[in-house]
Amino acid sequence: MSNETHESPVWLITGCSSGLGRALAEHALNRGDRVAVTARDRDRVTDLAERHGDRALPLELDVTDPAAVTAAVQACEDAFGRVDVLVNNAGYGYLAAMEEGEDAAVRALFETNVHGVVTVIKAVLPGMRSRRSGRIVNVSSFGGLAAFAATGYYHATKFALEGLSESLHAELAPLGIAVTIVEPGGLRTEWAGASMRQSPTRLDDYEQTAGKRRDATLAVSGRQPGDPARAAAAIAAIVDREAPPLRLLLGSDALTGARTRLDRMRGEIDANEALTRSADLVQA
Repeated sequence: MSNETHESPVWLITGCSSGLGRALAEHALNRGDRVAVTARDRDRVTDLAERHGDRALPLELDVTDPAAVTAAVQACEDAFGRVDVLVNNAGYGYLAAMEEGEDAAVRALFETNVHGVVTVIKAVLPGMRSRRSGRIVNVSSFGGLAAFAATGYYHATKFALEGLSESLHAELAPLGIAVTIVEPGGLRTEWAGASMRQSPTRLDDYEQTAGKRRDATLAVSGRQPGDPARAAAAIAAIVDREAPPLRLLLGSDALTGARTRLDRMRGEIDANEALTRSADLVQA
């Protein structure tokens, strides 16, 4: 992609108030791209426009509000003419054993982490299809590949995002639109800190499983090994590729964890091969 001002790529990034979204917006702006910088609280991103002028468009956006999504995409297209790169980054975590989870909180989690992503994608696709070009980056997690106690509902949203993204990739590739699922490990962001939500209910029977991991997850905040700025640079590098990959793991912890997960799955599949094949219809 060209970095000439009149041709510079146009990004729309959700969840830019902090963390990976903020780092990615800053990286794209620093290299000369144009960015619709969105957050639920617009005041948290206006400083980017002060530093980068009209290449940064600060917008208020709650991805769970379809009208706000439509307005934000329209504002981006009005200002910059198009959306070349959509990054669905807005999302948050939720700590609870499955039995401890509150229905309203779980539904709200899915509204942001899954349905909000779909709403934004649907809003930008008409323009991308008409131009037969575009990049869609869906920020999942290593937790979209493997699941652990206490974060089951969060994993469920990311597993859903992975499946949606794979189908989207199959549908959009012939139209010249690339889809990449980004799967970070532990990044030093507010995910395990200020952004984390949790059930107030803690049942004694789960204290040695979900309870322990809930505490450990909160304790790691501020000590994660991943650097959001370096993760942002990696995402930008993928966006620039002529043929971006469907998946991009970010961080050595994600790489190690993914390989362990795949090895375990292959072991289980191979160990039960005979039983698996036994389900086939027997031909006469």
